[in-house]
Amino acid sequence: MKLNLNTDFTKFPRAVSVLPAGSVGVTAPSGRAVLSHDERHLRRRAIELADGSKVLVDLREPVALNDGDRLVLEDGGHIEIVAAPEAVYDIRARDAVHLTELAWHIGNRHLAAGIEANRILILRDHVIKAMLEGLGATVRDVSEPFKPVRGAYSGGHGHAHAEAHSHGRGESHSHSHAHSHHDHHHD
Repeated sequence: MKLNLNTDFTKFPRAVSVLPAGSVGVTAPSGRAVLSHDERHLRRRAIELADGSKVLVDLREPVALNDGDRLVLEDGGHIEIVAAPEAVYDIRARDAVHLTELAWHIGNRHLAAGIEANRILILRDHVIKAMLEGLGATVRDVSEPFKPVRGAYSGGHGHAHAEAHSHGRGESHSHSHAHSHHDHHHD
């Protein structure tokens, strides 16, 4: 969403904290924000709600919001976060061991992945699709909410850290990245 730089953000309700999906209680949300995976990584910016109104998200630290989390407004109201449908791959395997192997290959490339009992969902990338099909996976293009598993270092809501690793092609490098992002480029 693009906002005019001259926008008066003081007119917007301000979200100042986050409630994880499991702890929202019975409070009904006063609004909903339907956001893609990348849009759910927030610290300070205006977001548009499903009804067209806007809210200024003004958090102390960056967070990676999950489907069902709530932004808490200064007046105590809640904005429910809804994972938007996205262009993803539905990846299926021959059996549980094969699915685990596919998950390992996806994780080795630091790709955000939604892992379920019988499938894995990832954002579309034709190079990764070819690799997975080469490994025997069945890969279908689908459009549905993308709710990836958060990384071990995310503390539930994500943060960036530096890491060094090798990609097995004789090159090794260090870089910073946030887990749950697909920030590698493939040839």
